[in-house]
Amino acid sequence: MTRARALKQIIRDRAGKTGERYTTARRHVLHELRIQPPSTVAPAAPHRAPVNAATPKGQVSDAKAREKTGHGLDHWFAVLDAFGGVSRGHTALARHLFADHGVPSWYCQGITVAYERAHGARAVNQRCDGEYEVSVSKVLAATPRDVARALTDPKRRKHWTPGVDAQLVKALAGGLSGPSAKGVIVRPDGQGRFRYKWGETSVQGMLLPKPGGKVSLVVTNSTLADGAMVERRRALWRTALGAIAAFVKTAPLTRG
Repeated sequence: MTRARALKQIIRDRAGKTGERYTTARRHVLHELRIQPPSTVAPAAPHRAPVNAATPKGQVSDAKAREKTGHGLDHWFAVLDAFGGVSRGHTALARHLFADHGVPSWYCQGITVAYERAHGARAVNQRCDGEYEVSVSKVLAATPRDVARALTDPKRRKHWTPGVDAQLVKALAGGLSGPSAKGVIVRPDGQGRFRYKWGETSVQGMLLPKPGGKVSLVVTNSTLADGAMVERRRALWRTALGAIAAFVKTAPLTRG
């Protein structure tokens, strides 16, 4: 596989995860490649992977790496050490695994994240650009348009917001049904998306139809200050998504 095809695959992977257009995802990936500074620190000694450690979200375990690639994390960490280590940047490391070693695209990302964390270059919930973000999801027994109305219609929203953080509700209401809001855009295939600002942070949501008349609501809150803020926002969003799930299961009579 050529490097050009590998780069396109990495861009598509990012677009699939973030909901960005291909051109937007391409701009971010190419920007990451351009801004990687040369290392002024002596290369770190090869880092052995903790085989039995718990696997944080976003990376793969040693067992899963062996199952899917034929090698454990120790092997791939050595490959990345030889390639130049964390100074090469996340995108270049993942592309190297994909283009030069045939690692499946999703596992390129997971192995690279594990490598970066093992070398102290990335904390849990920290992106490759240094920002922190958290994603929370919930499968709801509803259609995408039902969920979109629960989010944007003030009358429906008042039924599920009691008990939800007041600042979260205020930002959501302003972002989705305020004067300049775009609301929730639902495509003909049922996929939906929305985006707005919550203070200095960004919120992006996606609606993904599931079999059986269900939909997955995924909310990603990014540009967070640190890991502590990640955990606070995770708790707030879990409460909010739980409240939405309970509401959309109720009889239509209560939705007015």
